[in-house]
Amino acid sequence: MSDPLADLSAQDVSIWLDDISRERLQSGNLKDLVERKHVVGVTSNPTIFQKALEKGTAYDEQVRELAARKVAIDGAVRYLMAYDIRWACDVLRPIYELTDGKDGRVSIEVDPRIAHDSTRTTAEAKGLHWLVDRPNVLIKIPATLEGLPSITAATAAGVSVNVTLIFGLDRYDGVMDAYLTGLEQAKEAGIDLSTIRSVASFFVSRVDTEIDKRLDKIGSDEAKALRGKAGIANARLAYERYEKVFSSDRWAPLEAAGAHKQRPLWASTGVKDPTYDDTMYVVELVAPNTVNTMPEATLDAVADHGTIRGDTIHGTYDDSRKVIDDLNALGIGYDDVIEVLEVEGVQKFEDSYAQLAESVREQLEAAAS
Repeated sequence: MSDPLADLSAQDVSIWLDDISRERLQSGNLKDLVERKHVVGVTSNPTIFQKALEKGTAYDEQVRELAARKVAIDGAVRYLMAYDIRWACDVLRPIYELTDGKDGRVSIEVDPRIAHDSTRTTAEAKGLHWLVDRPNVLIKIPATLEGLPSITAATAAGVSVNVTLIFGLDRYDGVMDAYLTGLEQAKEAGIDLSTIRSVASFFVSRVDTEIDKRLDKIGSDEAKALRGKAGIANARLAYERYEKVFSSDRWAPLEAAGAHKQRPLWASTGVKDPTYDDTMYVVELVAPNTVNTMPEATLDAVADHGTIRGDTIHGTYDDSRKVIDDLNALGIGYDDVIEVLEVEGVQKFEDSYAQLAESVREQLEAAAS
């Protein structure tokens, strides 16, 4: 029988699960996905935790303990998240050891409400790294302009970072520069660069959601022909930039000192438009040294009927640039789309974090009564 997920892994694409919950950990489901579906990493975000906390009773005991200790809401949120992240890190520790730290990684995100405050984001990143206290944790820092210095500072301190909410190519250049600067500073400080890992999470489906909406308003045949093409084209052009940066003269001495390339990670890979192939953001973004983090529905879809055709990124750069050019010709400005997506992306995580904090507050009050 064919095994598309094994085929994907064989192409040097690491399969990470974009979900976590106490229930998934308690039931052994995560361990099962590692063993049966080639999952070698986990990503989380405030939305995922908010949904997990409101489902079932898995968090009740810890909530009662936090209430008894009169822990403040923000602290309780961190403790609840860190508990799951530590547990998942332990489940994936054998993968971490087997791959020499490349995979077996679990991500936890800094408070998105401080996404535009570099000082607080840096402090939060270091604090979460200390709190989780696992070598295979990745700290998620958003790729806002204010987040770039925090990426550098955390990397310079030896913290492994997952840079999240990347939508645009120019910002991605800034993310890679921030990582390299952090490595250069870590090297000067005498930190072993081989202990530092990083991924850059480039969001895919949200690009199509925003651009398709604008194409539908135009309604012409030319517009209809471009639906569902921008997200993949954008990600492919990001990979082109990744290859350029990590073969540069600046990168060479860092690599010689043991540094690892910051891998592109394809995020937001669940298809939002039901008319699209539900595996498209996986099978069309296959290239070496990448990560694809999938919600479980997408993971199952690839396992069931995905067709892995080998590398689907190299050789596509000119066609991908044409997609962006054609969109501009229709009046859909790339820079405007990216700005809207970043603002919305941060706001969505802020809203989810607020809902998470409110759920924790309600549960703490109920447990204390």
